[in-house]
Amino acid sequence: MRRVAAEMGYVPNRAGLRLRTGRTQVIALVIGTEQSVMNNTAQLIVSLAAGLRGTPYHLNMTPVLRGEDPLRPIRHIVENGLADAVIFNQTRPRDPRVAWLMERGFPFATHGRTIWSDRHPWADYDNEAFGALAVRRLLARGRKRIALLAPPLEQTYARAFVRGATAAAEAAAAADPGISLRLLRGITSDSPGAEVQAALERAFARGADGLVSASSAGGMAAVAALEARGLLLGRDADIVAKEAIPFLSLFRRDLIVLREDVERAGTVLARAAIRAITEPDAPPLQDLEVPADDELQDQGEPRT
Repeated sequence: MRRVAAEMGYVPNRAGLRLRTGRTQVIALVIGTEQSVMNNTAQLIVSLAAGLRGTPYHLNMTPVLRGEDPLRPIRHIVENGLADAVIFNQTRPRDPRVAWLMERGFPFATHGRTIWSDRHPWADYDNEAFGALAVRRLLARGRKRIALLAPPLEQTYARAFVRGATAAAEAAAAADPGISLRLLRGITSDSPGAEVQAALERAFARGADGLVSASSAGGMAAVAALEARGLLLGRDADIVAKEAIPFLSLFRRDLIVLREDVERAGTVLARAAIRAITEPDAPPLQDLEVPADDELQDQGEPRT
């Protein structure tokens, strides 16, 4: 009967399945809609869908709008039995969503870490390593006055990014007091593009000769800010940016770029969510992508 049903393209009714088994065979992706996040969203959705291929699970996506309580959509999903597990991003160190889900024993996986990372499934990128690598590359190119465009600092990965960049700059400044690192205040990589560009123009006007952005949108805004002041990328300043989709080098060949493998994260998160559903007592699946210096795409020496 199952073979005939499969040949006829039969898809089980989700409501009936939930009544019969207590499961929906749905995994919900709850994801932010900020510009810097949306650059990663397409890759994450595709890789999650690929990771669920060949399993009975399907992917539903629920957006978290700017200013919305991020716990609200997760509560709605869990309390209404709309999914068997949830996957979400933009984690905070003491993320209330993680605390709420762990308290209830509901399966989940996070794109990003928390202070409870030893207790739950996650996939993450080592943004502390990225921050350090980026600053060291700018220093190697002779840049000394570096500006940092960070994500919102309440998020775990933003703090890691700033921590890594700061440590690298402080280590270099011990030997050369002329080296400085300035975190841009009042602006983040999630801020509206016009505001980001204006803040970066002010940074370059104050003499910044290097910039590190944790997002591709921030890298593009930095190029626009540099050129608006009549400065030349690679000659007057260098910019390092992280991307999920490989296009920044096509936008400006002199950008220094490091790619984050969001496809890898999505594949791991799909497996992690399924394990959390089917093997709740098994160790949580976790994965950390650590970038290396030779992965930085750098077209060469600064222009003169």
